Amino acid sequence: MFAESVSEEESLREDFEALTVSKRLVRSVSQKLRKKNHRGKWEEEDKVRGVALKCLTLYGRGGGCKVGADTSEEFGDPSRRRSSSASEEGKVYKTICGTEDNKFDCFSYGVKEKFWKKNNRKDLELKESVRNSRMHIFLPDDILEMCLMRLPLTSLMNARLVCKKWRHLTTTPRFLQMRREGSYHNPWLFLFGAVKDGYCSGEIHALDVSQDQWHRIGAGILRGRFMFSVASIQDNVYIVGGCSSLTNVGRVDRSSFKTHKDVLVFSPLTKSWLKVSSMRYARSMPILGISEVSSDFLVIQSHQNRHDRRFPRSRVGVVSDVYEDPHRLSLRRQYRNAFDEPSLLPNRNSNKFMRQRSEQSNTKGCERFVLIAVGGLGSWDEPLDSGEIYDSLSNKWTEIQKLPIDFGVVCAGVVCNGMFYVCSENDKLAGYDIERGFWIGIQTSTFPPRVHEYYPKLVSCNGRLFVLSVSWCEGDGQIGRRNKAVRKLWELDLMYFTWTEVSVHPDAPMDWNPAFVADRNLVFGVEMFKIFGQVLDFVTVCDVSDMEMNWNHISRNRIAHELDASSCMIKTMAVLHL
Repeated sequence: MFAESVSEEESLREDFEALTVSKRLVRSVSQKLRKKNHRGKWEEEDKVRGVALKCLTLYGRGGGCKVGADTSEEFGDPSRRRSSSASEEGKVYKTICGTEDNKFDCFSYGVKEKFWKKNNRKDLELKESVRNSRMHIFLPDDILEMCLMRLPLTSLMNARLVCKKWRHLTTTPRFLQMRREGSYHNPWLFLFGAVKDGYCSGEIHALDVSQDQWHRIGAGILRGRFMFSVASIQDNVYIVGGCSSLTNVGRVDRSSFKTHKDVLVFSPLTKSWLKVSSMRYARSMPILGISEVSSDFLVIQSHQNRHDRRFPRSRVGVVSDVYEDPHRLSLRRQYRNAFDEPSLLPNRNSNKFMRQRSEQSNTKGCERFVLIAVGGLGSWDEPLDSGEIYDSLSNKWTEIQKLPIDFGVVCAGVVCNGMFYVCSENDKLAGYDIERGFWIGIQTSTFPPRVHEYYPKLVSCNGRLFVLSVSWCEGDGQIGRRNKAVRKLWELDLMYFTWTEVSVHPDAPMDWNPAFVADRNLVFGVEMFKIFGQVLDFVTVCDVSDMEMNWNHISRNRIAHELDASSCMIKTMAVLHL
C-alpha cells in the first residue's frame, strides 16, 4: 500500500512539472507575440513621422543598449511601470494569457528623451502652422479689415499688439479712410495742458465718452510747452504755437520764455506725431478756426505795407528794440497810440488782394481743409491783431487781413457755415469769409450780459452758433438770499442776428477758463478749479438737438486730483469721433 501511494505521488509530481513547462511555454510565446505587435506599432508611428528606428545602432554614453528601461510614459498609460530584468527573475508567474505588460526599450541611455522631445516639438510646430494656415485661409485681409474696423478704439489698440500683420492692416490709409467713413466710432475728448509738480508733463488725458473711461497718452514732444491752442479735424489734432521757459526748463514760468510758431499734428489712431509748416509769426494762445474746403478753393493773400503793421512781430534771441527797457514802456506807448487811431474798416481799396492757386501735388485721396490762427500773444507778450491761414494742400501759411483796431483783443472763435466768427473782450462780433478772404463786422442785438472777468466762449453745432457767458442772476427777494453767477448758453439767429437764451448750466462758474467744444449735436465742457486745497474737475455735455437742452455730468473728479492748480488756466480741449 505504501509503495502504491509513493508511485501515485511521483506521477502527480511529473504531471505538475509537465503542466508548469506548458505554462512557461505559453508565457514565452505570448511575450514574443506582444513584442511583435509593439514593434509593428512603432514602425507605423515612425513611418508617419518619417523616422526609421534602428535601436541596435544607437549607443549612448552608458555604453550599449539599455534593456528594461521604463517607456510606459511615452507609449501608453503613465501608471504602468517596468521593473528591471534582475527583479523579474525572482517573481512567480501568475498569469498564463499574458495580460501583464512587459516592454523593452532598446534606446541608448539619454537618447530617448532627446529624440522624443525633438519629434514632439516638430509635431507641435507642424500643428501650429496648419492651424495658422487654416486661419488665414478662412480670414482673408478684406474680412479682417471689416472685423477690425468695427472695434472700439481701445480694442483696436489692443488688436494691434496681436501680430505685425494686424498692426499693418489697421494703420494703412485705406483702413483709416474706411473707419472714418463708417458709423462705428464714438466721441473722444482730448485734454491738453496737464501740469504736475510745477512741470508740464506733456501727457494727454483722453476720455472715452461712451465708456466713461479716462486714458493717458504719453506726449514727450509737448513736455515743457504750455499756452498753446488746439483744433481737431478728421482724425487729427493740431497743436499750434505756445510758450516754453528758458530758465526753468519744463516749468510754467513766464519770467523768461520763448514763444513758438511750430505746428504739430497728433493722430490718436496711429499714436504718431507729425510736424507741418510753421506759422509766419510766433503766437501763444491763438484763436483757431478749422474748416473743410473744396478742391478748387483759392487762398486769398493780403499784402500790407510795413508802416501799417501796428505791433512788433518777433524778436531774435534776446536782442530787441526796447533794449534796457525792463518795463517795456516804449511798447506800451506804441499800443496806446495804435488804439487811438481811427478804425480801419475792411474794404478792397485799403488792401491788395492776390488770388493764389494752391499746388496740386500729392492731393489724391485727401480731404482739403484750412486752419486759421488769429490774435494771441506775441514774442513780447503783446496782443496781436494779425491772422494767417494754413492750407493743407500746399502746406503753407499765408497772412490774411487784419482785424480793425477798435475791435479789441480776440478771446474766442469758431467756424460756422463757412464763416470764421470771432468775439472780442469788448463784446464785439466779426466774421471772416473764408471763401472771399475778408472780415465782416456783425451788428447784433444786445450782446448777452456777462461778468467781465469771464470771457465768452463760442461753439458751433450743425450750422448753429452758440455763446456761453457768465452773468449775474437776481435773487427772488427773500431775506438772506444773494445774487449768484450762472453760466448760460445763448444762440444767435443767423438770419435776424438776435440772441436767445436756450439753456442754463447747472454748475456754479468756479472755473475762470473753462474749455467748451462742440461736435455734431453735442456741446462738451470741462471745468477745473481748486477748492479747499484740492483740484476738482467736471465734464458735462448738452445735446442741442433736444428741445430741453439739459446739461448732464459724464465724469467727475477723475483726473484733476493729481494735477496742479496751474492746469486750470492753461488747459485746452479737442473732440474727435474715433
